[in-house]
Amino acid sequence: MTDQTALQYTEEHEWVRVDGDTVTIGITDYAAEKLGDVVYVDLPAAGTAITAGSVVGEIESTKSVGELFAPVDGEVVEANQAVIDSPELVNSDPFGEGWLIKVTAASLPQLLSHDEYRALTGE
Repeated sequence: MTDQTALQYTEEHEWVRVDGDTVTIGITDYAAEKLGDVVYVDLPAAGTAITAGSVVGEIESTKSVGELFAPVDGEVVEANQAVIDSPELVNSDPFGEGWLIKVTAASLPQLLSHDEYRALTGE
């Protein structure tokens, strides 16, 4: 089980886990709940350059379509094929098997702590 207090967060409801120069990115349980049942996920392919703040993917649910924003500058090294094949993982395990992409990043921008993110969402 992922220690959510060890993650960093964005105001766009993504979480970020840093492991050396690799950053794993997903959406939070708050975002997954607001989206409803996720039915489709479009993620960038490995080798794609991403820029912090830009749209890098799309998450469709039975209620709406949401955009995935890049929290860092870098290059995608892996998109989670399990989520592409089974989008419901975003709802059932957003901090574990429901991760979205892994990126190599030279540096991280200032992100929110767990407590700051919970204050932002009112939880």
